[in-house]
Amino acid sequence: GMGGGSADAAAALVACDALWGADLGTAGLHRLAARLGADVPFSLMGGTAVGTGRGDQLSPALAKGRFDWVLVTSEGEGLSTPAVYKRLDELRDTIDIPEADRSPEVDPSVLQALRAGDAIALAGRVRNDLQAAALSLRPDLRAVLEQGEALGALAGIVSGSGPTLAFLTE
Repeated sequence: GMGGGSADAAAALVACDALWGADLGTAGLHRLAARLGADVPFSLMGGTAVGTGRGDQLSPALAKGRFDWVLVTSEGEGLSTPAVYKRLDELRDTIDIPEADRSPEVDPSVLQALRAGDAIALAGRVRNDLQAAALSLRPDLRAVLEQGEALGALAGIVSGSGPTLAFLTE
């Protein structure tokens, strides 16, 4: 979890491109990276970026300052990414989770918060569409999110498909 394997995959792509003299360029490496996993392209790009689609369609984002996150790993069983996506599809009929569209838009206030280095403004805007599905499969995580916020985190969200939780702090 948390991109370790994706970072390794991105590094291997870059190394093979150089070793074999393939000269794939950024776009070619990105296409291969996206086939390996949704977050492999981010590991190629680095920095601050907004991911749309499966997370593999990246746009660089200007970020000022520093945002501090506390990551909380979960004890107990993990969460299967395919199971979380399946549950998301089931939940779309009962709660307001928009269908992913071909060209999703990023809330301008998220970009403004990043540019301003404003953690409080960012906290009011962070979201993960997979969170409802992950929490329905692991309801115990909701109590950890609530506890993190009660202890002073500005916001808490499920990271990716879970079960790791991410808390934005001042």
